[in-house]
Amino acid sequence: MVTFALSVIALILGYFIYGKFVEKLFGPDDRATPAVRINDGVDFAVLPSWKIFLIQFLNIAGTGPIFGAIMGMWYGPAAYLWIVLGCIFGGATHDYLAGVISLRNDGMGLPEIVGKYLGNTMKKIMLAFSLLLLIMVGAVFVLSPATLLSGMFSEGVFSDMLIWMLIIFGYYIIATMMPVSKIIGKIYPVFAFSILFMGIALLVMLVVKHPHIPELWDGLYNMGEAKLGIKSPDSMIPAMFITIACGAISGFHATQSPMMARCLKSERQARPVFYGAMITEGLVTLVWATVSSWFFFSEGWRDVCSPEVVAAFTDQSELTVTQFFSAPKVVMHVCNGWLGTVGGLLAIMGVIFAPITTGDTALRSARLIVAENFNYDQKTIFKRLVISIPIFVATLLMLIWQIDNPDSFNVLWKYFGWANQTLSVFTLWAITVYLARKRTYYMVTLIPAMIMTGICTLFVTISKQTMGLPPAVCYVLTALAMIATVTAFFKWHSKFLKENK
Repeated sequence: MVTFALSVIALILGYFIYGKFVEKLFGPDDRATPAVRINDGVDFAVLPSWKIFLIQFLNIAGTGPIFGAIMGMWYGPAAYLWIVLGCIFGGATHDYLAGVISLRNDGMGLPEIVGKYLGNTMKKIMLAFSLLLLIMVGAVFVLSPATLLSGMFSEGVFSDMLIWMLIIFGYYIIATMMPVSKIIGKIYPVFAFSILFMGIALLVMLVVKHPHIPELWDGLYNMGEAKLGIKSPDSMIPAMFITIACGAISGFHATQSPMMARCLKSERQARPVFYGAMITEGLVTLVWATVSSWFFFSEGWRDVCSPEVVAAFTDQSELTVTQFFSAPKVVMHVCNGWLGTVGGLLAIMGVIFAPITTGDTALRSARLIVAENFNYDQKTIFKRLVISIPIFVATLLMLIWQIDNPDSFNVLWKYFGWANQTLSVFTLWAITVYLARKRTYYMVTLIPAMIMTGICTLFVTISKQTMGLPPAVCYVLTALAMIATVTAFFKWHSKFLKENK
């Protein structure tokens, strides 16, 4: 628990110290924001900063800081380092600068930002890539809450996952079409409080129980392979960096920051909203990672599971502990076992609300990105439908593709995880070019951009889920990718300085 306590302190200090430093690099001022100048009452609308913070937090949270943290901690306490360092120097910086660049460019969406700073070719790639990722998010975050909701009923119509999928998707359609102030602005803050309740309640239980769990000094090796019997595990690097995305750095967040940038009254509200929401998500990730460490490495499952569940696991030998207790099952067992019936229900509802609200804002972002690319205004419902219907159909097709697969969530999550982190690579390089053009300290994103370029290249080449190339070949390709991107940046930077003396 010492590592956990130090990690919490580090994240809080990161917001006040490093977050302030990054804010100074941008230099917020008192110019009129897009929400004030444009204000169309649909997507551009001034909202209170506390409400925008809660909406942004809910938009980016999803199941990533919960399921990702649970699965990421299977690799051991090294996950703490990635969550803390990734969140402060990567994710929060990435989210903040993506948001404020959008603020300075009339609420510009991510593909447009990438196009402006990396060129039209990259803009086209990012448009297709962003839409694919957002549709994938919509599909993934139908499956995960539908699984949890159907599991709460032993029989009857509501025990059918398909029914819940249809209900959730119906809500997506309504939320995507309505003005931001009508649904998102009114009910999302309530949902966000439920997620914060879950995190605080579990934090209190961790302090009260003070369980014995592995610490950083116990080793940074792949502890899951050694102690949990995980079969054929992927290499901890890069798999852990892909699994724990939303709690450290997530490219998906850059699609959400512009949406909230269209609601800010002042640029000075940006750090609490964007940097602060990411740090808050990091704290939730730390809580669930610690719960996971206790559940698996200290056999906490024996304390929170019923005797029947314990017997069912111990009487079989085919499944490892991580296979038997999937991430959704960990959530159910821990929340019910630690927080009782009422507290457990509230906590589980928070886990359910998170992916639902992330899914609908993902589809909303997809609509806005397409509308912006074709310069098609969204003031009338008909014009929103013209763009939204193809997006809804594509999401449904992705769900139909995996609906009969019992491992559907894991399959979609696999592709989402890599695509998500790859999106952060493009965003970080675009931000780096923006900072270099401002002649300010661009290393704050250049270094994370290099690291994430290497991580994504290594994962797609070495993972058995993707290319599965020999490790030696993968390391060479990773090094070449990092060298090529850095070389291209400094070549452009040298030319830029000569042309703008």
